[in-house]
Amino acid sequence: MDEVRQRLVCIHSCQGIGWKTIYKFIKFDSSLRLIFSLKEHEFSELFQMNGKNAKLFYRDLHSKSYDQLNREYDQKKIHLLVIGDEIYPPLLKQIYDPPWVLYVKGKIELLQGKCFSVVGTRNATKYGYNALNKIVPRLIENHWIIVSGLAAGIDTEAHRIAIRENGKTIAILGSGFEHIYPPQNKILAEEISSNHLLISEFPPNKKPEKWHFPLRNRIISGIAKGTLIIEAKVRSGSLITAEQALEQGRDVFAIPGSIFDANSQGTNHLIQQGAKLVIDANDIMQEL
Repeated sequence: MDEVRQRLVCIHSCQGIGWKTIYKFIKFDSSLRLIFSLKEHEFSELFQMNGKNAKLFYRDLHSKSYDQLNREYDQKKIHLLVIGDEIYPPLLKQIYDPPWVLYVKGKIELLQGKCFSVVGTRNATKYGYNALNKIVPRLIENHWIIVSGLAAGIDTEAHRIAIRENGKTIAILGSGFEHIYPPQNKILAEEISSNHLLISEFPPNKKPEKWHFPLRNRIISGIAKGTLIIEAKVRSGSLITAEQALEQGRDVFAIPGSIFDANSQGTNHLIQQGAKLVIDANDIMQEL
């Protein structure tokens, strides 16, 4: 297992591949040993990789050893969790497409705690912030770890309330640790990595891309027993998180809002579809 783990870490650090390609590698050879002996052109032939991605992957695969990567991560205080590791988040392991590797910084023991996710719009209103400040402190009193995505607006405030109330919080990133997004949350990310927990599916040098955030969202919902949506438009990342939570068999909660407010159209729609309507923290805790 140690050798398979090391090979998976090396493969995951490479450019040119994603979750599905790694899955194909594992189906081809569960030990992953053969992946290191293939020629560049064979990646296109065997795994339908385009030429550019095959070239990037082949170059990266043979540029650094596991020991080199491990030293770099140790120097940056980054822990690696592979899906087979005992400390890998148990709920996350149950989803359809769990991350093969997680990069984490901070209090790794939080992964074994009671996690509850809180997400919402980047353009939050006073109503949204007031709802957060009414509900999140009560969850913290009951030892729930607050999970969110470090985005502007509701996510940022959820993390800050957890810190202010002497609770614990986990931030899931859509980029590597060297490229905190949004940039204005860099100080908040440093605080979380020191006293709470930062998690990313992406190697540290990976810049944020638009397609990263739906992937991040499945971790936000997958790591937690339930997800609360506070203010969301009908088409938004928060609703993607809610849909993923439902697909994962997790509880979804939503704050109702005015029928005239675009920021409440998404949450009101979720309630119509069966999400639990929340007016205080007891509505969440009774379900969980």
